[in-house]
Amino acid sequence: MFSSVWNFVKRHKRKFIFTGAVVGGVYFLGKYAQKKIGEFQEKEATEYIAQARRQFHFESNQRTCNMTVLSMLPPLKEAIVHHLNSESLTALLKDKPDNKLEIWEDLKIISFTRTMVAVYSTCMLVVLLRVQLNIIGGYLYLDNSVGKSTATPLAPPDVQQQYLSSIQHLLGDGLTELTTVVKKSVQNSLGGVSLKQSLSLLELEQQLSWIRAEVEAGSERPMSRYMLADDENALADQACGLTENDIVTIRLLNETRDMLDRLHLGPQRQFKPRLLSSSRQPGRVLPPASR
Repeated sequence: MFSSVWNFVKRHKRKFIFTGAVVGGVYFLGKYAQKKIGEFQEKEATEYIAQARRQFHFESNQRTCNMTVLSMLPPLKEAIVHHLNSESLTALLKDKPDNKLEIWEDLKIISFTRTMVAVYSTCMLVVLLRVQLNIIGGYLYLDNSVGKSTATPLAPPDVQQQYLSSIQHLLGDGLTELTTVVKKSVQNSLGGVSLKQSLSLLELEQQLSWIRAEVEAGSERPMSRYMLADDENALADQACGLTENDIVTIRLLNETRDMLDRLHLGPQRQFKPRLLSSSRQPGRVLPPASR
C-alpha cells in the first residue's frame, strides 16, 4: 500500500511541488497583504489623530486670538481718545466762545481723524495679534508633538510674555505716529471743505480715498511700521538683553516682521478697511492726482 502511494507521489511529484508552491505563495502573500493593510490602517489612524489635533489646536488658537483682541480693544480706544480728544472741544462749544468757528474746524478734523485712526488701528491690532498668537501656537504645537527630540520648549513662557509685550509699540509710539500721519492727511483733504458744505456719499468716499492714498503711500513698509518698531535697537530693547530667551524673543519678532512684510503689496493694496463704498463703484480708490 505504501509502495503504491509512494509511486503515485513520484509520478505526480511536479504537480505536488507546483501545488505546494502555489498554496505557500498564496499563504505568505495573504500574510504580507494583511500586514500591509494593518500598517496602512495604523498610518491612516495616526494621520487622522494628528489632523484632529492640528484642527483642535488651530480652533483653540483662533478662540484665544478672538478673546485677546476683545481684551485689547478698551486700551486701544482709551489711547485713541487720549490722542484725539473731541469731548474737550464739545465742552468748549457749550460755553459759546468767540472762536467757535475755529473750534468747529478743529472738531471736524479730529472727528474724521479719530474715525480713520480707529479703523486702521483696529485692523492692525487684529492682524498683529493673529500673527503673533499663530506663531506662538505653531511653536507650542511643535513642543507638544509626538517624537520631539528635546524636552526644552521652543518658546518658554518668559519668551512668550516678552514677545507679546511688543504690541505696546502699536498702543504707544506706533499709534502716535499713525495719528500724526492720518491727521495731516485729513487736514490736507478736508481742511478746505466748508462746514456748511454738504457731501454726497460718492464725494465723501472720494475724500476718504484721497486720505487713504496719502496715508498708505508713505514708505517701503507704510503700515507695518506702526505695529512693530523699525529700529533693530528697539527690538533689542524689547528683548531686554541677550540671554538665550532674549535671542529667541528677537527671532520671534523677526518672524513676525517677515509675516507683516508679506502683507505689503504696494500703496493701495494693503490693510484695506472698507471705510465706505458706493453701490455703483464699491471700494473705488481715486489717487490724489485726480483732484
